[in-house]
Amino acid sequence: MTIRSRVRDFVVENFLYGEDNGFKDRDSFRELGIIDSTGILELISFLEQTFNIAIEDAEVIPENLDCIDNIVDFLTSKLSGAKSKKLEIAL
Repeated sequence: MTIRSRVRDFVVENFLYGEDNGFKDRDSFRELGIIDSTGILELISFLEQTFNIAIEDAEVIPENLDCIDNIVDFLTSKLSGAKSKKLEIAL
């Protein structure tokens, strides 16, 4: 299962009650009222547990978390950085 499908499935199941109704990966959670402040904490917890990462307070910004496309880009970058750090430590 891809990062995109895991995140999308989580959002649809937990915030859209299992019905995507044409929801697109670039649709803003904030603008559409899909996720509130409590929901963002739930989303962060899911991302940290599922992808074994820590999301810093400074990273909790719309550019990283306001739509599925942003989350996928953020996670891809974060996971690539984590792999690079592990490689540096190993060397």
